[in-house]
Amino acid sequence: MNIPKDLKYTKDHEWIKVDGNVATVGITDYAQGELGDIVFVEVETVGDTLEKEETFGTIEAVKTVSDMYMPLGGEIVELNKRLENEPELINKSGYDDGWIIKIKIGDASEVDALLDAEAYKAAISE
Repeated sequence: MNIPKDLKYTKDHEWIKVDGNVATVGITDYAQGELGDIVFVEVETVGDTLEKEETFGTIEAVKTVSDMYMPLGGEIVELNKRLENEPELINKSGYDDGWIIKIKIGDASEVDALLDAEAYKAAISE
């Protein structure tokens, strides 16, 4: 299972790449394995400012539909438009082309509360 060391993680199985005051968010290999083949992603909160842990959208797989939660508070500034026609990018290239949203970070101190790769690996092996 791929858990890149340069990313941050949540216990909800999202990865976060912080670049200045913008965070790119996707779901981890572990989440993809649990969900199976991704068939649809719905995010209708672009332009909204949400609190940490609020629902920002849903992800639909062959076997289930799951809510996706904000890993950090802030404004959703971008949705990966490629997912509209190619939701399978999340399975094929989850840490690159399969990112889901970008957030303008509201409170940079929330980044410190995210898990690093080792802590995430420990959380999923419990």
